Amino acid sequence: MIPRIDSIDDTQSLYLDFIETLKQQGFKGDLNPDYANRVVLATDNSIYQILPQGVLYPKNSEDLVLIARLADQPRFRSIVLSARGGGTGTNGQSLTDGLIVDVSKHMNRILEINPDERWVRVQGGVVKDQLNAALKPYGLFFAPELSTSNRATIGGMINTDASGQGSVLYGKTRDHVLELTSVWLDGTLWQSGPIDEAELETIKQRTDRVGEVHRLLDGIQRERQDEIDTCFPKLNRCLTGYDLAHIRDESGRFNLNSILCGAEGSLAFIAEAKLNVLPIPKHAALVNIKYDSFEASLRDAQALMQWQPTSIETVDSKVLNLAMGDIVWDSVRNYFPEKEGDPVIQGINLVEYTGDDEEELREKVEKLCRHLEQISGEPGKSFGFSVVYGASEINKVWGMRKKAVGLLGNAQGQKRPIPFVEDTAVPPENLADFIMAFRKVLDDRGLAYGMFGHVDAGVLHVRPAIDMKDPEQEKLIREITDEVVRLTQEYKGLLWGEHGKGVRSEYAPEFFGPLYPVLQQIKGCFDPRNQLNPGKIATPAIDGAELLKIDAVPTRGQHDRQISAAVREQYDSAMNCNGNGACYNYDPNDAMCPSWKGTRERIHSPKGRASLIREWLRLMASRGVDVKAEAEKARSRSGLLALPKKISNTLARRKGRYDFSNEVHEAMMGCLACKSCVSQCPIKVNVPDFRARFLEVYYGRYLRPVKDYLVGSLEFMIPALSKYPAPYNWAMRNTLVRSVMRRIGGMVDSPVICTNSLRQGLDQRGIDWATPEVASRLSAAQRERAVVIVQDAFTSYFETRLVLDLVDLLGKLGFYVMVAPFMPNGKPLHVHGFMAAFDKAAQRNTRMLNQLAELDLPLVGIDPSMTLTYRQEYKDAVEGELPPVQLIQEWLSQQLERVELPEILPQGEYRLMAHCTEKTSAAPSIRQWQNIFSALGQQLDVVATGCCGMSGTFGHETANLQRSKDIYDLSWRDIVNHPENRGKLMATGYSCRSQVKRFDDQQLPHPVQVLLDVVSAV
Repeated sequence: MIPRIDSIDDTQSLYLDFIETLKQQGFKGDLNPDYANRVVLATDNSIYQILPQGVLYPKNSEDLVLIARLADQPRFRSIVLSARGGGTGTNGQSLTDGLIVDVSKHMNRILEINPDERWVRVQGGVVKDQLNAALKPYGLFFAPELSTSNRATIGGMINTDASGQGSVLYGKTRDHVLELTSVWLDGTLWQSGPIDEAELETIKQRTDRVGEVHRLLDGIQRERQDEIDTCFPKLNRCLTGYDLAHIRDESGRFNLNSILCGAEGSLAFIAEAKLNVLPIPKHAALVNIKYDSFEASLRDAQALMQWQPTSIETVDSKVLNLAMGDIVWDSVRNYFPEKEGDPVIQGINLVEYTGDDEEELREKVEKLCRHLEQISGEPGKSFGFSVVYGASEINKVWGMRKKAVGLLGNAQGQKRPIPFVEDTAVPPENLADFIMAFRKVLDDRGLAYGMFGHVDAGVLHVRPAIDMKDPEQEKLIREITDEVVRLTQEYKGLLWGEHGKGVRSEYAPEFFGPLYPVLQQIKGCFDPRNQLNPGKIATPAIDGAELLKIDAVPTRGQHDRQISAAVREQYDSAMNCNGNGACYNYDPNDAMCPSWKGTRERIHSPKGRASLIREWLRLMASRGVDVKAEAEKARSRSGLLALPKKISNTLARRKGRYDFSNEVHEAMMGCLACKSCVSQCPIKVNVPDFRARFLEVYYGRYLRPVKDYLVGSLEFMIPALSKYPAPYNWAMRNTLVRSVMRRIGGMVDSPVICTNSLRQGLDQRGIDWATPEVASRLSAAQRERAVVIVQDAFTSYFETRLVLDLVDLLGKLGFYVMVAPFMPNGKPLHVHGFMAAFDKAAQRNTRMLNQLAELDLPLVGIDPSMTLTYRQEYKDAVEGELPPVQLIQEWLSQQLERVELPEILPQGEYRLMAHCTEKTSAAPSIRQWQNIFSALGQQLDVVATGCCGMSGTFGHETANLQRSKDIYDLSWRDIVNHPENRGKLMATGYSCRSQVKRFDDQQLPHPVQVLLDVVSAV
């Protein structure tokens, strides 16, 4: 039995007083000093880990003012505050040991769109892709393009002065900021933008901090301009943070926003922004150019700039190969054709053209293509290319490139490519030589690495592979960074070209030289006591204020090395989370993490859950607990012997006795086990896997709820219940029983068993159970066209009509259909952490199914979630061959040439709402549905949806009912009820169809049922 974790790093009393005072003064947002929230926000996408004292989620600008004003009071002047947006920083920009101020949860509204004047006003927590989705109907977009655009907030982009692909044409974030509404440390709410001399003089007359700041900056610009011109390099990326070179704009107007943009929250909080937006180019083309060496791709990029593209991005073979092994490659493989005799691709350049004149654009592309054909195969040149036209198709390639960035972190082994010197910027003409020197630094130390970036802007992202759990390898951070700093100076560039300074601010004095004291003056004017994100960019010139040092800040590796290697391996899908934040995807019509979207609570995200598990394992290890051994004990010991202690522990928990394991448990129980994280996270964080392992051990200490036993035993009880379904169905419809089930059993809206059994339907059709004995009697002709349907509890007993419809469809298509005897799949057991029982169920089922597979009989499953269990969860439970059970469409799409079809079929148009697990874990299978429908003369479009909110039995659990409904409302409800979709929608998931029936009283068919209607209509 695991011990109670009652001793943690408690929040300091002063911070608790600060939080309590905020509450008393009417703070409307969320105040979270709990350990779970603190742990989850202790990391970003960097190598660092700093535990904050608490997390504040302001509701509005008034809350920000309240925070700032209170922190300025004498009693709280040692309180430290750090603003946070999407939490995707690669250099610890928002990490702090004080209070995190996260504006993304509540302050995420688009306040005003003015399409005529082409500007938009937003709150700081709005996500970039969210903004562009709202602008798209007006033909507009917010330009700076980021690989993290689906979770990066506007406030975060402003605070790092973000840029990315296409920055040569579109510039950086500050180039599109028209006005900022910021909150200063004394509580001042200030709106800033370009101002003329008269307005500047008026503001300088003020006697408050606003006047002081404007007087200081105006003086700096007038008195130090020559030094500024000498110090600041003439680069596309320039210097982020306190941008002295642009205190006045091209028109000579004073602009405070040049100082605030890139300040990383060290001067003020960004509450709102008025942004310039641009027309979406009407036409686009992308030329994908292949090289046999990465150096060749780098050097050729300079020559390609002469062909006047919008942007050029370079990717090396390591990044490309990682993309090829991911589901994202399925969407772009046709654009990277491999011809026999071609060299191995070692680098690619992605050359984009955009414009409003299609003829002009095509002419530019064709000129480039003719040039590429002429020089193809020459030394140092490309050997092949392909062209993609149209924004939707081009976005697939950019989507691949974006995801490939994150995939670098999923390299195999303990050494993982990590960001710490990844955004150097040099003049583009120096880039190839600089990178060759950079590679030598890494090659001399025997390090693997991946490279990608914006060669047109002289920025290349380099991530060396280092095991930060190894103290000796950790020393390389200092060694390599110092060497890269030297190289950037030699090649007239910058260490920080794109991703902000953060912890790397220690090099600021070296780069700024005599201007660094000027930065200190600015910091001191805004923040005299060093309370706002201290240690970043600059410090005020006061005693004790120092910049952070790259090797003096706690790292993830230092925490993780406290956990034994064996335990780390068992929980590797949590341990390897690198904080890239892909699970914070804002898009309600994307499958990634419905629990995050439904709650906007970071503990209810894959990153949050992985962070909590890592900390839980560390705390257990610090108490001498081997969690792996505890799991083995939980499987072997008698539950009755531990029962008295479990009862005692559970009663103590109800009375409020603290145990950090309970905070972890709360986060785990919010997971829908939809497995979208497994495929959509570039690191392949697998929450259902480590959740199940945690629950197994957790319930060795505490009592399980009744619902777990009801759900876990469902597959085992249902065959018996189905023989006489009337009593069960009566109970599920009875108001009193339903009330008891809701309050005591923890279940709601349980489905009823079909009264016409599958056995009866099969007998009527003369269909046999598929057993080795029956299969051995098949004729050669029958065996040639045989297929076995593998049952699952949900469709066989609650949706029997669907199974029989599949039998009928396959029969009409000319196949000899058999059905495997029902045997529990075990998926519900795994979801709830009954690991020993799951292993037994998986092994029994595998033996039966493999006997059929050995007779060369194809096996197909109906429900995607249950079917994919055979190739996913079974991997850890079964030794040897896994049951080769395919999804219906995976098998049927390969049989289309053998299908017996009528010559004339009625035509129809349909729309598919695919199951989350299916479209993320078996992405090609969605296109296979389209191929099948096309072969039968039907048009099938795939509807972009998020999760329906049911996910197996999650939505049937009392505690999850409201959350299940909230998630359904995010995406499915509008689609299901849209008039254009009436009579056209289908859903592949049993849980999805159940949810639609429950909340919208509509019965969506399965694709099989639609196809049966089509072939039966002839």
